[in-house]
This record gives sequence, C-alpha cells and structure tokens, in this order.
Amino acid sequence: MKPVEIYTTPSCPYCIAAKRLLDKKGVAYAETDVSRDPALRQAMTVRAGGSRTVPQIFIDGQHVGGCDDLHALDHRGALDPLLAG
Repeated sequence: MKPVEIYTTPSCPYCIAAKRLLDKKGVAYAETDVSRDPALRQAMTVRAGGSRTVPQIFIDGQHVGGCDDLHALDHRGALDPLLAG
C-alpha cells in the first residue's frame, strides 16, 4: 500500500471523518497535527497548493485534497486503486 499522509487538527470533524474512512480500509497513515505550529500549517498550505483547511491528504506524495475529496474518490471506486498503486 502506498504511503498516506494527513494534516489535521484535533477538534476538526472532517479530519475525524477522513481518518475514520482510512481506518475502516485498514490504511496506515502518518498524521501531522498543525494546530499548535504555524510553521507546520504554512508548510501544509504550500504543499497543498494554497489550501489552508484541514484535513489535507496526500497519497504517495500526491495531493488528493480534503475529507470530501477522499470520500468522493471512495464513492467513485478510485480510492482503493490509488492506495494500492
């Protein structure tokens, strides 16, 4: 399975929903909490092409967007192949 990275904050319901979907699929992910570190949030924003909201999700280094984008990929049947390579 390809590496998954997710930038989050602890109280974000969209972050929780995105992680719940990944957990349901048995996907391991590296989580970065950007709530207390402006430099981490800035790095996330730059990496996500200007998006400042959380979560921001990357699969194998490719930005896939946020929670809604992740769920849309899953509903289209495109998430599993993306994760598998």
